[in-house]
Amino acid sequence: MQEKLRQHIEKIIPLSDEEFAFVLSHFTVKQAKKKTFLFRMGESVRYSYFVVSGLLTLIYHDDTGKQHIVSFAMEDWWESDYQAYFSQTAAGMSLQCLENTELYCLTLQDYRKLCSGLPKMEHFFLQKANAGHVGSQRRILSFLTSNAKERYEQLLQRYPALLQRVPKTLLASYLGVSRETLSRLGPSS
Repeated sequence: MQEKLRQHIEKIIPLSDEEFAFVLSHFTVKQAKKKTFLFRMGESVRYSYFVVSGLLTLIYHDDTGKQHIVSFAMEDWWESDYQAYFSQTAAGMSLQCLENTELYCLTLQDYRKLCSGLPKMEHFFLQKANAGHVGSQRRILSFLTSNAKERYEQLLQRYPALLQRVPKTLLASYLGVSRETLSRLGPSS
């Protein structure tokens, strides 16, 4: 498990054994079963999560109770309600395990200690934040400029493994279509 975190970080910055030990000392390990909520809307968000194994989904429920899938996070991805995490306010979304999941958890306090104690980790987190921002813009543009079939094909192209792991109802919500529409979009749906 430790090696997966180290490999993930070292895709961006090199770490000595001593530096990695320092990094590791700021994380806690969590194992969560399928269907477990790591936090629910309205609760505090204590952690940013790095997924070692398993699959998460970030969910928003609107005022009518309709569920919207904001994102999925599989191995080698980070996830949280970052607005709530960084501002230390109540979660506006819920984070649920879709599979049994192994995670590294990082509190905001430990995030800050890690960045101040090892400045190159600030660079690492900046690169991850930039990639997340780019991904969010890509998703917004997809909703603004693509039809349902094009969004489905983009998802299939970018994350083919995800389609085999996520229930079709959740995929439909992520794509902004009904379950019936998803069934008509492609042979693998």
